[in-house]
Amino acid sequence: MKKIFYLSSCDTCKRIINELELKEKGFIFQDIKTEKITSTQLEDLKKLAGSYEALFSKIARKYKELNLYSKQLTETDIKNYILEEYTFLKRPVILVNTKLFIGNSKQVIESVKKELM
Repeated sequence: MKKIFYLSSCDTCKRIINELELKEKGFIFQDIKTEKITSTQLEDLKKLAGSYEALFSKIARKYKELNLYSKQLTETDIKNYILEEYTFLKRPVILVNTKLFIGNSKQVIESVKKELM
C-alpha cells in the first residue's frame, strides 16, 4: 500500500507531494483535517514507527498553547492527543508498503525518493 497522511492546507505537504509525484504514483491521500486518523490507523503506524512519540509533532501550535513541553507525556497521552487534534501528527506521514517515513526533513524526503525508485 502507498499512502500519505497530510494536510491539504500545508504548503510543505503540497511541495513534497509534487516533488515526489505521489499523485502519478498511485498513492492514497488522506487529508487528516477532513478525514481524521482512526485509532486503528494510528496503531498500525505506531507499529511501524516504534512509538507514538515518533509520530508526534512538538512544533504544533497547540503543543505550546497547552504547555505540553512542561509535562511528562506518556505514550497513551501522546496517542490521545494525536487522535483528538490532527495538528499533533507530524506531517507528512508517508507509507510505502511496510516502510514508514515521518516528517518533512530533507533526509526523510530523500529516503522516500530512493524507496520509490
